[in-house]
Amino acid sequence: MFEIIIGISGLAVGSAAGFIGCKTVYGKKLEEKVKEAENIIKRKEAIEQEAKKEAEREIENLKRQALQEAESIKREAEDLKRQQELIIEKEILKARKELENELKKEREELQALEKTLMAREAQLEKKLARVEHREEEIDKRWDEIQRLEKEIEETKKEIEEREAKIKEAEERFELELQRIASMTKEEAKQELLRKVEEEAKLEAAKLMKEIEDQARKEADKEAKWNLVTAIQRLAPEITTSYTVSVVDLPSNDLKGRIIGREGRNIRAFELETGVDLIIDDTPDIVTISSFDPLRREIAKISLERLIADGRIHPGRIEEVVSKVREEMEEHVRKLGEETCLELGFTDVNPELYYYIGKLNYRTSYTQNVLLHTKEVAYLAGMMAAELGLDEKAARRGGLMHDIGKAISHEVGGSHSKIGAELAKRYGEPDVVINAILYHHNDEPARYPEAVLVAAADALSAARPGARREALQSYINRLEKIEAIVNSFENVEKSFAIQAGREVRVIVNSEKLSDEEAYLLTKEIAKRIENEVDFPGQIKVTTIRESRFVEVAK
Repeated sequence: MFEIIIGISGLAVGSAAGFIGCKTVYGKKLEEKVKEAENIIKRKEAIEQEAKKEAEREIENLKRQALQEAESIKREAEDLKRQQELIIEKEILKARKELENELKKEREELQALEKTLMAREAQLEKKLARVEHREEEIDKRWDEIQRLEKEIEETKKEIEEREAKIKEAEERFELELQRIASMTKEEAKQELLRKVEEEAKLEAAKLMKEIEDQARKEADKEAKWNLVTAIQRLAPEITTSYTVSVVDLPSNDLKGRIIGREGRNIRAFELETGVDLIIDDTPDIVTISSFDPLRREIAKISLERLIADGRIHPGRIEEVVSKVREEMEEHVRKLGEETCLELGFTDVNPELYYYIGKLNYRTSYTQNVLLHTKEVAYLAGMMAAELGLDEKAARRGGLMHDIGKAISHEVGGSHSKIGAELAKRYGEPDVVINAILYHHNDEPARYPEAVLVAAADALSAARPGARREALQSYINRLEKIEAIVNSFENVEKSFAIQAGREVRVIVNSEKLSDEEAYLLTKEIAKRIENEVDFPGQIKVTTIRESRFVEVAK
């Protein structure tokens, strides 16, 4: 564009010169042309000025663009530089991490080497300790060898002394043989056997005592702990039963109606219930007496219903007693079922429910048999759990161990054998049958649970207050125990104490050795077991002491 403007300006200049040269020719036209040329020149100058300004603006724009591009290039260069720096930093970090990893691996390898070295040092120390220990053992064994050599020397001396004693004994024996030479062959044989038997008994007693002492030390602590734990976990109330029941009367006038005309009502009542009705001067009460608690309970309920009803005559008595008896049978069966459920047994033959419930109306030395069997079941189960045995089997054996007492008054034989037959008939397991028979030694124990049942039975029966006896029976038992003990040779005195639960025996210390006193204790206990009937157990304590008294004058 700039070149076009210059060309135009050049053309204009040439034209102006041509017009000037022809000034004379053209006159005014020339002047006009001159003016026109001047105008053209002015326009050209204006155009040039405009073109110059335009060129300057273009140059400014180009400068600005160049500066912007330069700035852009600079920024790009800076960005590129930053990117390069970031890449370099990343590379540096990467290299640093690799270096750190390598250093970490080297450290771990060094640590592993240190652990290996420490382990080897520990092994060396252990080997050194073992070597030192072996050296100590060798020293001890050497000392032991020297001690044994000394003991061998002493033993040799003892053997020589014993040989000398044996020679003396042989000489005495020859003299004894010469003494008994006048005896018959059979008498001499019996004398010799008697002496050998006495010596064997003493040796056996020593051995038995050592074995029993050792066994007691090992088992006594654990057994006591298990028993105490079981007893502490179970603390039932003691319930005792008596042979009489009392019925309160709303009025003392009812006594005559109960007796009836010429005593026919009271006779009918006693005949129907099997109890004794005692009507005495005591106001407003009637006493029912019977050793059978079930009959006594039936009689009590029947009499209470007759009194409440007001109709008392033989026909009504028979009707009421019969109905109460049926209700009691159902009550007894339900009581047995509730007892089994309480102890956690759901597979008991329903026929046994009646016999179990009937135990609630049986007593043993005034102790309620059902409560006793439940207590035995709980104790046996707890001890079985403590010992890791079958808790359920022990509990079941405890429940069934006295089941025979439900019908022992109706069937001949001991209640344990009756109970075993009853349990076998209704499908009870063998461990239960063995527990029933073993608790009265009718059969050896084949299961450890049976032994626990017997122990729980003894605990329940023997604890204070559980059972009561008549005063005369206590006196008779004490006298019998003391008579048995006093019948033994070398027994000076005997004392039955704690209501017959323990007997203390004082023996002659000059005539009996410790081993002989031990054998005597065994014999006394065995004879008491065979000849005396007693609940629980009786402890036999033999006392052998020597007293030496001297008076200073």
